[in-house]
Amino acid sequence: MLIKSAKELKVYEKGYALAMEVFKLSKGFPAEERFAFTSQIRRSSRSVCLNLREAWAKRRYEAHFFSKLTDCDGENSETDSSLDFAWDSGYITDQQYAELATVCEEIGKMLGSMLRNPGPFLISDN
Repeated sequence: MLIKSAKELKVYEKGYALAMEVFKLSKGFPAEERFAFTSQIRRSSRSVCLNLREAWAKRRYEAHFFSKLTDCDGENSETDSSLDFAWDSGYITDQQYAELATVCEEIGKMLGSMLRNPGPFLISDN
């Protein structure tokens, strides 16, 4: 199957679903967190998909592709750490934390696989 868009990648689908769930849950965070924590966790979770789209657009150049995938992985790790804070602060339940942390882990594994073997995703001039 030829993938025509980053939106067709399972890692994109998981990242998008995670960002949307973070958005929904963060609506219940305390008002005093709106300009700091809430904004930050929303940005990092969305950045996974946004950087993946940029990586896809730059897949003609392995170094650029690799760099943007590394950014994706960093944003995913930031989201995971933010979930730790949300859980420890009592903003999300144990179940919500477990589910979202598991998704972050799955995304990290998928991105790691792409980073270890970027070849199938690159555009070749041949």
